[in-house]
Amino acid sequence: MSVTTLPPQVGPATRLRWAIGDTLTLTRRNLLHYTRVPMNLFFSLVQPVMFVLLFRYVFGGAIHPPSKVPYVDFLLPGVFVQTVAFGAVATSIGLAEDLQKGLVERFRALPMARAAVLAGRTTADLCRNVVVVGIMTGVGFAVGFRPSASAAAFVAAVGLILLFAYALSWGFAFIGLSAPNSETAQVMSFPLLFPLTFASSTFVPVQFMPGWLRGFATYQPVSVTATACRNLMIGGPVASWVLQSVLWTAGFLVVMTPLAVWRYRTRS
Repeated sequence: MSVTTLPPQVGPATRLRWAIGDTLTLTRRNLLHYTRVPMNLFFSLVQPVMFVLLFRYVFGGAIHPPSKVPYVDFLLPGVFVQTVAFGAVATSIGLAEDLQKGLVERFRALPMARAAVLAGRTTADLCRNVVVVGIMTGVGFAVGFRPSASAAAFVAAVGLILLFAYALSWGFAFIGLSAPNSETAQVMSFPLLFPLTFASSTFVPVQFMPGWLRGFATYQPVSVTATACRNLMIGGPVASWVLQSVLWTAGFLVVMTPLAVWRYRTRS
C-alpha cells in the first residue's frame, strides 16, 4: 500500500486530490481483505438469508399486511434495510481490529489525509453492501418476491438503502474507535441495532404494535427507510417517506462523520 507525500505548500485542490487518492488506496486495502478472507462475506449473508427463510415460511402465514400485498413482498424491502444495518457493525469491528494490531498508529505516522482511514473503511463497506444487496435480491426472487414498481423505482430504493448504510457506517466507525477491542465493539453495536431493527416496520406492520410503541416504531430511521423502500418497490406513498429517510441519513452524516474523525484524531 502506498500513500502520497504532501509537500509543505500545496493548494486546496491538490490536497483534495491526494485525499481522494489516499481514500481509494485504503478502500482497495479493505476490499482485498474481503477477497482474502471470503468467509467474512459469506457469514454476513447467512443471517439475512436465515431471516428471509424464517419469516417467509415459518411466520409468514400468520402475518397479513393491511395493504393486502403478499407478505413476501412486504418482507423483502425490510430485510434489505435490516441486512445493511447489521452489516454496518463490520465497520466498527474492522476499525477496532486495526487499532488492536497497531495499524491505525502506523497510518497516523504516514503523511496522508486524516479522514482517509475512515473514508476508506466506510467506502469499502459500501462496496460490500452493493454485493450483499445484489445477492439478497436474487434470494428474494427465489422465494417469490415480485416488486410491482418500475425498474427505476427499484433502483432508487436500492440507492436509498445504500446511502442509509453508508451513513450508519460512519456512526459505527465512531463506536469502533471508542472500543478497546473488536469483541467490545461488537458488544457495543448490537444493543443499538436490535431496538431499531426489531421495533420497526422491517418484519411486521407497525399497526399491530402496542400504542406506546407505535410512534417510535413508525418514525425511527430504520422504519422510515424500510417504509420508503417498500413503497418504492411495491407501491404506496413515496415522497414523504423518502424525504424523511434522506433527512435521517443526512443527519447521521452531519453528526457522525465529524465525530468519527475527531475520535480518530484523539484516540491514543
